[in-house]
Amino acid sequence: MTRVALITSGGDCQGLNAAMRGIGKALYNRISDLEIFGMYDGYRGLIDGDYKFMEPKDFSGILTEGGTILGTSRQRYIPGKDIVDEEGNSLIPVMKDTYNRLNLDCLVIMGGNGTQKSAKLLMDAGMNVVTLPKTIDNDIWGTDVTFGFQSAVDIATNVIDYIHSTASSHSRVFLVELMGRDAGWLTLNAGIGSGADIILIPEIPYDINKVTEAIERRRKMGSAFSILAVAEGAKSIDDQVLSEEESRRRREESKHSTISYEIADHIEKTLGREARVTIPGHYQRGGPPCPYDRVLATRFGTAAAELIVNRNYGRMVAMQNGEIVSIPLEEAASKTKFLPPDHPLIQVARDIGISFGD
Repeated sequence: MTRVALITSGGDCQGLNAAMRGIGKALYNRISDLEIFGMYDGYRGLIDGDYKFMEPKDFSGILTEGGTILGTSRQRYIPGKDIVDEEGNSLIPVMKDTYNRLNLDCLVIMGGNGTQKSAKLLMDAGMNVVTLPKTIDNDIWGTDVTFGFQSAVDIATNVIDYIHSTASSHSRVFLVELMGRDAGWLTLNAGIGSGADIILIPEIPYDINKVTEAIERRRKMGSAFSILAVAEGAKSIDDQVLSEEESRRRREESKHSTISYEIADHIEKTLGREARVTIPGHYQRGGPPCPYDRVLATRFGTAAAELIVNRNYGRMVAMQNGEIVSIPLEEAASKTKFLPPDHPLIQVARDIGISFGD
């Protein structure tokens, strides 16, 4: 008997159900004596022993569903050390107790950057683990792309597409603030795909004067409106030098709720132009996965099943150079995949006149 538990952890995104479908269908096709447990609400299901048996029928009809049919949650994670409750007590022993009580052969954990790191702690505690990379941020080390990313790019691009007409009609400056606290992959791709004029990402600190100069330059060339694609984690050259504590204090003292409102306020005061902010927020993580993510998540899911069949644990499924591979989990959990400032796509954007405010 092979016993496997599925866990969707951290923030949700498009493609989670498609990935589970790929895992479940592939395992049921390959293994005759099989039990699959679906843990409810991420690690909470493993902590509380809250789960459901997943039969073949449970994996039908979910390819196009957004979110996760198992639910998800976030647990407090002490980097490289522990997963703890609100009082700081370690939760790993009780998670391992559930693992042993169900006589599991493997945990299949789908999650983002933090989940890869916490999954390694479970592996270090003696549990067999296989992980899949999901996040709209595309910032997981060791894989060229994560599922959920392309769906979010499509949505973010669509938002900016629709902003174009109203920006043009009113000759306004519009800032569209996209998700991406630490990495600019989503904002860069959506900005290029939608024809944004200025793209601000965490990896390239912006000079606010260069931003206003780019807007004014467009006006003088006959473009009455400008559109800025702004990552929520974009930083100015002044903020870049602040410590984490100084940055936190600055955010608390600021009268602006987000960086885009701060930039818009500066534009209005400096240029005398109307500047409006649109924040699609969690809209970017919702809805059905795009066809690309349905295929990618299915490929990742079947690759995870292959690892389980071969009892090749402690690995994350990844895509490298168009091929589905797997890498050691400790490698995936070791660092974050930031957008290199010299990335070819950034040069493409510069070549067509997009400003990064630097």
